[in-house]
Amino acid sequence: WRKRSLPQSAVPAQSSREWTVGIAQAFEIAGQQGLRRSAAEQALAAAQAVIAETERQVRAEVELQFVRVLSLQHRIQMEERTLKLVEEAASAMGKRVTAGEDSRLDGNLARVEAARAHNQVAMLREQLIQSRAALAALLQLPTDSLPEPVGSLDIPSAPYTLDELLAAAASRPLLRAYDHQQKSAQSRLALERATIYPDITLGVNTAREGLDHPQDRISGLSVSLPLPLFRRNATGIGRATTELARAQAQQQVGQRDARAQVVALWARRENLQARVNELSETVLPRLEENQHLSSIAFRAGEIGLLQLLLVNRQVLDGQRDLLEARTELRLAKAALEAAAGWPAMSASATQTIRNNHE
Repeated sequence: WRKRSLPQSAVPAQSSREWTVGIAQAFEIAGQQGLRRSAAEQALAAAQAVIAETERQVRAEVELQFVRVLSLQHRIQMEERTLKLVEEAASAMGKRVTAGEDSRLDGNLARVEAARAHNQVAMLREQLIQSRAALAALLQLPTDSLPEPVGSLDIPSAPYTLDELLAAAASRPLLRAYDHQQKSAQSRLALERATIYPDITLGVNTAREGLDHPQDRISGLSVSLPLPLFRRNATGIGRATTELARAQAQQQVGQRDARAQVVALWARRENLQARVNELSETVLPRLEENQHLSSIAFRAGEIGLLQLLLVNRQVLDGQRDLLEARTELRLAKAALEAAAGWPAMSASATQTIRNNHE
């Protein structure tokens, strides 16, 4: 809106009020809108894949902690059985010392061994409380509710092969996120390159001008380009190029590391399986047979306390080795499936705990 006044020497001064109304719209001519939308869509897909990967990692962490708690529970049961045997031996030794059949040294050794077994069980129970509390925190259970996992550490034969795991690892959510991030970076680079082309601004307007009544009506169409017509945008293009190179390197490293991790965990799982088979089928049965025979011989007075304690210690060490191998095998299986992004990676541990809690 404007006001025009024209003073004249011969006639009185004249004035009028004029106005102009118009609208203009800038149009991108190099497809920037589609590139911007593509970059945003790929960034959204990458974020969704990261969320899926985080959920998978949380489930794997819960399963690993579940196995640790379950292993501690089995360890306590095993130590309690050993404690019972040691207490029985200590009681029998006490009677033999009272009867004068054995020395006080043997009686003291028996009592010390029983006390050590008691201390071992107490220490394991403390560790169990801490592990159960950590599992409850992962499951976001109330602070006064500690889960008690049930089940066996034995695992069935693997329903997959190494090739299937490698194929699954190539499409795990984390690698999909890297791929979407790379595509988003490519779209942003194309967008920065497209910004060197100027936007065309089209406008239409109408106006009332002049001193006479009626005034002149003026309608117009405008086309404008910014100056300079072509800007190089070196800063934006350089930044986008760097982001694309970083995304490509991250994707390559992720693919290589995922494959190497799956292969390494598969080999470790195979070795642990061989250890479990050897311990459970060869070593432990013979140790348990020795324990049974030594108990009979001790009650018959054929062997002394030191020999009995030695056999019991060997059996306990063998049971610990087997339990440790089974635990490591179960943990290796969970880690392998998590690294491969195996679709069948279970929520069974979480479901079992939830059912027991309910």
